[in-house]
Amino acid sequence: MDAKSFSVAGDVNPPTTSSASLRTQDEILIVTDRVVLQLSEAIDALNMVNKGGKQQPDPLILTQASSQSALPVESSSKDVTVVMSKSSGYLTDKLFTDISRVLKPGGTALLHLPAESNALEATKSSIERKLLLAGFLDVESFEAGRSIGIVGKKASWTIGSSFSIKKQAKNLPVLQVDDDFDLIDEDSLLTEEDLRKPQLPVGDCEVEKTRKACKNCTCGRAEAEQKVEKLGVTMDQLENPQSACGNVCIIVSFISSSVLIYNVTSVLRHTC
Repeated sequence: MDAKSFSVAGDVNPPTTSSASLRTQDEILIVTDRVVLQLSEAIDALNMVNKGGKQQPDPLILTQASSQSALPVESSSKDVTVVMSKSSGYLTDKLFTDISRVLKPGGTALLHLPAESNALEATKSSIERKLLLAGFLDVESFEAGRSIGIVGKKASWTIGSSFSIKKQAKNLPVLQVDDDFDLIDEDSLLTEEDLRKPQLPVGDCEVEKTRKACKNCTCGRAEAEQKVEKLGVTMDQLENPQSACGNVCIIVSFISSSVLIYNVTSVLRHTC
């Protein structure tokens, strides 16, 4: 294969996720756990995401990446990241999380596994699940000759991003008022009976001229009258506490507003 040709081979069926061809200005990173990587293998891997493009991108190749704790690449700096692994032990969740960190929003990640690699022991569903857990979208797998490819796309939005939502103003109904419409005076709706002051029913104590306990009295007047009857004191004596001779008087003591206590006090006894 010509090293400058990036056309896809006839037996390669690239996924629909990589609908756009590689651009010359695209930042591409190739990561592998191998010590040496042939250029033809790197080109074959790029053709999987190039989809017939004839551009000649200049990828950055990082070998022996498994010996490093993290990829020595700035965050959100690459458009495409290709992982070419010879060992299934290298395809860890930590690697996929690091690839997501390196990619720009909307970037593409490709896993290229040769047929003779032991990485094929990891099933497609297992690798796809790891990509999904790392936050990739539209994960697909396909076969290309003696290799297998799994591709996913990083979301175009970032964690913690926000945007404003414009609230649509509701169109309130407008009431059309006709000037020719006659309004009714609300006072004209009232009759003489409505304006008449209602008479409250008589049901409480001390509403009549004479002070007398009402039926079902609760203010204590009925109890006071019963005590007066025991003492033989009439209502006239209560209203006029002084006797005819002026020697005996009745002192009324108010303990509370509801209880009355009558005390008959003998002042001085003289002959009338």
